[in-house]
Amino acid sequence: MPEKNEVLQQLISLVQNSAHSAGALTLYALASTMQYEQAGCLFKLNKLRDLSVEERQLAYQLMELMAQQGNQGDAWDAAMAQLDELIRNG
Repeated sequence: MPEKNEVLQQLISLVQNSAHSAGALTLYALASTMQYEQAGCLFKLNKLRDLSVEERQLAYQLMELMAQQGNQGDAWDAAMAQLDELIRNG
C-alpha cells in the first residue's frame, strides 16, 4: 500500500491532467464522500465500473487510506482543498 501522501498526490495528478473526465470526477466524488464518516461515506460502488483499471486501483487505495483513518488531518485537508480548486477551475 502506497503511503498517504503518495495516494493523495496520485489523485491530484489525475485531476490536474483531466479535471472533467469521468474518472477524475468519480474519484473526486469518492474522496469527497470520505470526509463525511458520520453520514456513512455514501458512494455508489457501481460507479467503480466507469473507471479504468488504473483508476480503480487508485479508488481501492483511497478506500484503504480511509480504513486506516488517513482521510483526516492536514495532508488530507490540503489535498481536498487543492482538488476542490482544480475541479472548480479545471
